[in-house]
Amino acid sequence: MSALEKSMHLGRLPPRPPLPGSGSSQSGAKMRMGPGRKRDFSPVPWSQYFESMEDVEVENETGKDTFRVYKSGSEGPVLLLLHGGGHSALSWAVFTAAIISRVQCRIVALDLRGHGETKVKNSEDLSAETMAKDVGNVVEAMYGDLPPPIMLIGHSMGGAIAVHTASSNLVPSLLGLCMIDVVEGTAMDALNSMQNFLRGRPKTFKSLENAVEWRCEGITSPEGSKSIVEGIIEEEEEDEEGSESVNKRKKEDDMETKKDHPYTWRIELAKTEKYWDGWFRGLSNLFLSCPIPKLLLLAGVDRLDKDLTIGQMQGKFQMQVLPQCGHAVHEDAPDKVAEAVATFLIRHRFAEPIGGFQCVFPGC
Repeated sequence: MSALEKSMHLGRLPPRPPLPGSGSSQSGAKMRMGPGRKRDFSPVPWSQYFESMEDVEVENETGKDTFRVYKSGSEGPVLLLLHGGGHSALSWAVFTAAIISRVQCRIVALDLRGHGETKVKNSEDLSAETMAKDVGNVVEAMYGDLPPPIMLIGHSMGGAIAVHTASSNLVPSLLGLCMIDVVEGTAMDALNSMQNFLRGRPKTFKSLENAVEWRCEGITSPEGSKSIVEGIIEEEEEDEEGSESVNKRKKEDDMETKKDHPYTWRIELAKTEKYWDGWFRGLSNLFLSCPIPKLLLLAGVDRLDKDLTIGQMQGKFQMQVLPQCGHAVHEDAPDKVAEAVATFLIRHRFAEPIGGFQCVFPGC
C-alpha cells in the first residue's frame, strides 16, 4: 500500500501496546476546521515537511535493496529517525519541521524494510538483527567511511531497532541515542493482546481520504467508528466445505472488494509476530549498556520497568515524561518532543540552537 503510506500513517494502538503507534498525527492529512465546515482528510505531499527524498541502494548477498529516506537540513549532526511498526518515515513529518526550527541539525527519516517505499529482496525478515544491519548499511551507503556525527532516534519498534543498532556498533559516528515510548516490561506484557487488536482493524479502505479519516478519528471513540463503517471491509471467514460454487462466489466477491476498496495495508503486522520477542526482550539492559548519552521520552512514568527505574535513579540516562499523549508521542506532541530533543542536543553540546531557542526542560 505504498500510495497510502505516502499520505498517512495507519498504524494505531490503544493507550499502551508497543508496535504500531497511536496518536493523532496531522502530518498525513489536512484537517482544517471552522464553523459549519467539515474536516478535510485529503492527503498532503511529503515535500510540505521534508526538503528532499532519496532512494538509497544497499548491496548484499542476494542483490540490491533500496531504502527510502526523507531529508531536511544541511548542517549539524544527523538525526536518524526510525519509525514504529506499521508506520513509515512520514510519521516524523511534523516533528521534523519542529526540530529543524529549533536546533541546527540534519534529518534523515528512514523507511524500514517492509514499510513505506523501501523495497528489499526479503521484506518478511523483520528480525532485530537484520533491521539493525539495514540501518548500518544505509549509513555506510550515504556517507561512506567518514559519516557525520549521528544520533539515533526511534519510536516503539524503531526505538528497539535503534538500541540494537547502537549496541552492535553498526554506526561508528554515533553520538547519542533516544527511545520514544518503548520500555521492555510494558512491551512484553502488551504483546499478548497484539493479535486481537490487529484482527479488529479494517482490512481495506475505499479511498485515501477514508483511510486517513479512520486513522485520525475512526477508533478514537465508539461513535467515531460508526461514521466510516461503509468504507471498511470485514475479514471473511474460511469456508470449511470448500465447495466449488462457494469458492467461485468468494473469488467474485474478492474481485468486487478489490475494485471498490483498492487500498490495503503496506505490511501485515500479524505475520511479524515471531520477531516481536526479539525486538524487546533484554532491551532495557541493552539501552543502559550503550556508552553514549541517552534520552528516554515516555507518555507516562508508570511505563518504567525495574531495570530502567534503577538506571534512571543512577543517572544513566535522561528521561522526559510527556503527559496527555498517546503511544505515538512524536505525532501527538511534536513540538514538545522537538523541545526535549533540542534541549538534549544543546545540553551535550552536540548542536547549536537557532531562532532564539531556549532550553525549556530541567537539566539544561
